[in-house]
Amino acid sequence: MNLPPSTIANTSEEDLQAHLQFLMRVLEATAESQGDARVIYPLLANNTQYLNRNLAEVLRRWATNTLAELSTDAAPFFAVNYIASFSNLIQQFPLGDKASNMEIAIAGYETVLTVFTRDASPKYWEMMQNNLGLAYSDRILGDKAQNLESAITSYSAALSVLTKNAFPQDWAMAQNNLGNAYFVKILGDKAQNLESAITSYSAALSVYTKDAFPQYWAMTQMNLGTAYTKSGFQIPQKIVV
Repeated sequence: MNLPPSTIANTSEEDLQAHLQFLMRVLEATAESQGDARVIYPLLANNTQYLNRNLAEVLRRWATNTLAELSTDAAPFFAVNYIASFSNLIQQFPLGDKASNMEIAIAGYETVLTVFTRDASPKYWEMMQNNLGLAYSDRILGDKAQNLESAITSYSAALSVLTKNAFPQDWAMAQNNLGNAYFVKILGDKAQNLESAITSYSAALSVYTKDAFPQYWAMTQMNLGTAYTKSGFQIPQKIVV
């Protein structure tokens, strides 16, 4: 249960151990409750003093060390039910410091991705890539342009596994997420970025039909319309409703 020997700058060993003890508590509660936000969110709300960048670093170091010591059978179970599940919860937690919450989630997802590979566990690998893309899209710390590049890389990785025929809803979600990232992309040619966003939104709409997914259809239609408007292209006058 101990951290690796290296320490975090300007943080006492006592403070690190307190963060580690809280991490153990919340991970155990996450697994026992099967990731139930009704159980975990009150625990987080009562301990917001631990939701900081130190916890992100403690999670990364401790989880990396622990996963490396587990058997090949135990490591995937632990990665999914403890670390990934907690990362999903902290990423969406509405309280505390959002910047720190994103750092904690990113640390968790990146650690889980040391267990799963594209070839051996494509579904879990894809899920973590998509979640990591969402976290980088919402990341506050670091360089905004590079965060968006990381998000695009993760979404594209997820789409290298997902296919429209095998996983249509997941594929459409990833396409919409990728479109969102391209829409606000900073690096590269602005017109080409918007064209890529339009391509991704249009792809998502091949699954998100008005009858089957009215809410997602409406959302993606709005995203597509906004991208067309920003690009300066003429929006078709005839809209099917």
